[in-house]
Amino acid sequence: METSPTREVASERTALLRSTASAPRVVFTTILTRSPISRIDVARHTGLSQAAVTKAVSPLMVAGLVADYPQARQQGRAGRPASPVTVVPEALVVIGVKVNTDEVIAVATDLRTEVLHRARLSLTSPAPEAVVEAIAAVCDSLKGALGSATEVLAGVGVAVSGDVDTDTGVVRESALMRWTGVDLGARLHRRLDLPVVIENDVRALTFAEHWFGVGVGTQSFAIVTIGRGIGSGLHVNAEVIEGAYGVAGEIGHLPLGPPQRLCSCGRRGCVEAVAGTAAIVAAVSAAHGRAITIEEAVTLAHDGDPAANAAFGEAATVIGTAIASLVNLIGPELVIIGGEAVRNFDLFDAQLRAAFAAHAFGAAAECRIVVRPHSFEDWARGAAAGVIRSLVA
Repeated sequence: METSPTREVASERTALLRSTASAPRVVFTTILTRSPISRIDVARHTGLSQAAVTKAVSPLMVAGLVADYPQARQQGRAGRPASPVTVVPEALVVIGVKVNTDEVIAVATDLRTEVLHRARLSLTSPAPEAVVEAIAAVCDSLKGALGSATEVLAGVGVAVSGDVDTDTGVVRESALMRWTGVDLGARLHRRLDLPVVIENDVRALTFAEHWFGVGVGTQSFAIVTIGRGIGSGLHVNAEVIEGAYGVAGEIGHLPLGPPQRLCSCGRRGCVEAVAGTAAIVAAVSAAHGRAITIEEAVTLAHDGDPAANAAFGEAATVIGTAIASLVNLIGPELVIIGGEAVRNFDLFDAQLRAAFAAHAFGAAAECRIVVRPHSFEDWARGAAAGVIRSLVA
């Protein structure tokens, strides 16, 4: 009869993944994102020798992180069968949390960020103290749902909009949350007594796409999110770009809008000051002389209201111009547009693509723009992916 894993087993597994030797980490990452995969193919993808791969796989198998894949056998290059190996998804579980101004959304996932359980809680306030308590509450709920699997809980990832220092866990600036210098990582670590990873929300979403979505096998792509904020995550040469100071891809704060437009970050002329949900709502409300919700603005635009159409059109043009600027700089093969506003992408589509075409330089215009809806649960999965990545990065 098998015994339940203990916290010691979880600690041993995470310690192995965090080991100073690079080969086990590189090999595990390759198996994690491409399994089932033969040792021969692991060697081909990593550039390691087959002997080095075999040596790295052995402790991973002993620890229960990877296993032979019995359902299939591949043909080796010399004609001999090559037995694939695969990650053991349930070897570790993680919790991912997406923080919004009005709620926190959380998921418990396995190592492949498959959702095991979910929870969400409205926020009484966006103040850091209220957010910490809400995160603690959803984590407690998920631990209760996990039961004995909490014994292999590796940590908690939290995705927050803004300038986030992942190394220290400090949210340096979040215009959306109205935070400056919030040491969220330390507060949560004390409250949860678990390893905590704080990450920019769009970058976390990019991690998930990089390892478990469109990024697998793709050399370069960008994610652009539209909604309350305008964000971007960059995946270049098979790596997610983090920036020397933890800031990269902030197209929402490129100064491409009219200088009289004040952004929530305190600067003027930002893309977000024209194209964010609050900016669209403000423009339509001013035109109609009353407060209008984003849902009303969408309805008005679909009904042909000139002010609503003008607001969405201006937003689409500045976003398309920002995407062209991004593509001209880094040359991705694909741009994924996500975020909560993509459910109304028909209001952006034509003018966004026209602005992109007008400003994309040369062959950069061949970059494909595709729409991929992301729920807030997907953002939470991104936060979970950030924890997994922290184990092997």
